[in-house]
Amino acid sequence: MGAIIHFGPNTFLDREWGDGTADPKVFHPTQFDPEQWMKALQGAGIRYIVFVAKHHDGFCLWPSEQTDYSVKSSSWENGQGNVVRRVEEAARKYGLRFGVYLSPWDRHEPRYRDSAEYDKYYAAQLDELAQGYGQLEEFWLDGAGSSGHVYNFPHIVEELRTYQPNTLVFADVGLFEYGDIRWVGNEDGVIPYENWNVIDRHGALRWRPVEADTPLRKGHWFWHPNDESSLKSVAELVSTYEQTVGRGGQLMLGIAPDQRGLLPDADVARLKEFGAAIQERFRHNLIAEHGKAAPGFQAAVDGNADTFWSAPAGSHHAVIEVSFERPLTFDAALTMEWLNAGQHVERYAIEVYREGKWIAVAKGQAIGHKKIDHFPAVTVSRVRLNIQSSSAEAHIREFQVFDLSHAMR
Repeated sequence: MGAIIHFGPNTFLDREWGDGTADPKVFHPTQFDPEQWMKALQGAGIRYIVFVAKHHDGFCLWPSEQTDYSVKSSSWENGQGNVVRRVEEAARKYGLRFGVYLSPWDRHEPRYRDSAEYDKYYAAQLDELAQGYGQLEEFWLDGAGSSGHVYNFPHIVEELRTYQPNTLVFADVGLFEYGDIRWVGNEDGVIPYENWNVIDRHGALRWRPVEADTPLRKGHWFWHPNDESSLKSVAELVSTYEQTVGRGGQLMLGIAPDQRGLLPDADVARLKEFGAAIQERFRHNLIAEHGKAAPGFQAAVDGNADTFWSAPAGSHHAVIEVSFERPLTFDAALTMEWLNAGQHVERYAIEVYREGKWIAVAKGQAIGHKKIDHFPAVTVSRVRLNIQSSSAEAHIREFQVFDLSHAMR
């Protein structure tokens, strides 16, 4: 899981979309503390952040040499502050990887009307971020609002790669040639199943795993006053987790500091509750705790995602069977594929042995990084992962089962 953080003049003007006319002096957080943000994100189990360094209003949260429309013209820290620097330092202090969002659409910059001139401006800003803030984990290319403007995306990505060769580029599938991660296509944090990491565009196959973004508060990326009812419940967040991470993708959760420059107390508490709910939900893997697999299969059922089991080379079908000393009750399974050699599983079933025969309790196609399956509770002493079809030999990192109804009580 990651977090995308929206903070800027919109925060002080009760807006989602700035028009680029706001006075820079409206940006004046009184208790700015990005370390508070990072501690809250840690509590949710979030491992990386993407910070919105410039949104569509064109206001830069670092002292860009390309424009005065930035924090250097604000009243915050007498124009000497650098939000991006402080956020980057806080993220690294608390062990979170750091990335940036630099909006291509710019509603303030006059050069935006000239595609070629604006591209030079944008590339120069990108250079500042790519050279001045350490290793960037991810770079967001957002296509919102840019109708009628032609960008030189090959040049933009080449500029990034010059200084950040290992940064993952997030982009719409329309920017197929330039992205490493693809947008899911909605802002609900939902990956429609089946989820395949390889997509076909223009006759070419490319590995483009999904990142699904959604805000912590319904419909709001920026903070707004008197908005407590929009905060998503723990149950809603868990459901989102299972429809993103549980369908083989990344969950990018949107968070928004308030006018103080702090995450609201309610948001901090909700992030902590969400992280605790996920931890508790998947705490007791019954296979690792009570199961016994046949010799040779242990790496797939040891509870260690750093190990994996491989089916025989060239095979297209395989079974991993686990037995328990006594019947156990469970209602969910978690399966992980080792993806270094590609996504191979094409069809599978979770099966239990009951009344003298194997019965499928869940069926699916893609597994990918992680797949969570739910089914009516069963009480049995044998369970198996039946890989019914794979494009090449399957590689399984983990096969786990859980009693989630018990975990939620």
